[in-house]
Amino acid sequence: MIATGLDVLLDEKLALLRSQRVGLITNPTGVTRDLKPNIDALRAAGVNLVALFGPEHGFSAAAADATPVASGCDARTGLLIYSLYGDTRKPTAGMLANIDVMLFDLQDVGVRFYTYTATLALALEACAASRIQLIVLDRPNPINGTVIEGALLEPALQSFIGHGPLPIRYGMTIGELAQFYNRELRIGAELTVIAMRGWSRALWFDETGLTWVPSSPGMPHTSTTVAYPGMCFIEGTNLSEGRGTALPFEIVGAPWLDGYALAEELNARRLDGVRFRAITFTPDANKYTGQVCGGVQVHIIDRAAFRAVATGLHVLAACRAQASDRFEFLSTSWEGKPPHLDLLTGTPRARKGLVSNRSVDSIVGEWSSDLSGFDQIRHRYLLY
Repeated sequence: MIATGLDVLLDEKLALLRSQRVGLITNPTGVTRDLKPNIDALRAAGVNLVALFGPEHGFSAAAADATPVASGCDARTGLLIYSLYGDTRKPTAGMLANIDVMLFDLQDVGVRFYTYTATLALALEACAASRIQLIVLDRPNPINGTVIEGALLEPALQSFIGHGPLPIRYGMTIGELAQFYNRELRIGAELTVIAMRGWSRALWFDETGLTWVPSSPGMPHTSTTVAYPGMCFIEGTNLSEGRGTALPFEIVGAPWLDGYALAEELNARRLDGVRFRAITFTPDANKYTGQVCGGVQVHIIDRAAFRAVATGLHVLAACRAQASDRFEFLSTSWEGKPPHLDLLTGTPRARKGLVSNRSVDSIVGEWSSDLSGFDQIRHRYLLY
């Protein structure tokens, strides 16, 4: 039976919090094995929680992506909730003034551009500056902890959707990532990671026996996490990535795409572990709201063989080839920085390679030596 860091803390390590004023960075994913919210479990165990902090999507994990969230008060407990996704993304000295220990308990998705990674790094920096201990309650990497994919983030493209020298799929748990950040970025926080019991690196989330709690509106299912490392690239274009439907990041389309031709082209590429099926859909939010879109659904039939990053680039290449007069890469992001796809991939080379009609294999092949170097560094911080 797998026990998360939260369960291990409650079972064995509550002495770490005795007589301490405790802050908690969390959202609804912070639950015990039997789905009790961490706030309730900690308070019932006598922990003196004094403040809560919410990442992107808010403390409730209900706000849309890229939507600023205001600070407020938790109606049930009366605790202050400080938003870390609005004007402030890093805990301030004022927020930390009455805190002795900060807990971090969020279910990550194992992908660099999912912003909980940046929230973790900034929390480490803030706690180091205020000389507050940060305790990370470890949780599984839902897409396993063995496979790494994608280009390493180029320093000039660091943003809130890309923090630190990581590939897109970095193959670490949130606790291991905290150790990586703290050492490799020379943050030097007083960091403690409460490791899980019973988790092994090859496990996918649905093999853990734990219950998936949606980590954001766009991450409703464990199947979403498998496609996400590559299908999120659609965000950097004028295609719909399926937001406003029941299958975000598992479908792609636009009013001007021929889904049948697109499925035929992508299936002809014989990509490992995946098949594509023509669909029509009508988003009720985000791009093309209320418009009928043609496109494809990504059906992952062998997730061990499936490579999300390469698949995402193939999808972009095929959509661009079919409708070169309508397809566009977005020139900016909501951060007002370089093209959004560059921020997602961590390099301009992927976008430029697609524009110049280079093969996806040649684009992906450029990253192999960087990934080998990263893998050696990654192993210094593995706990399992």
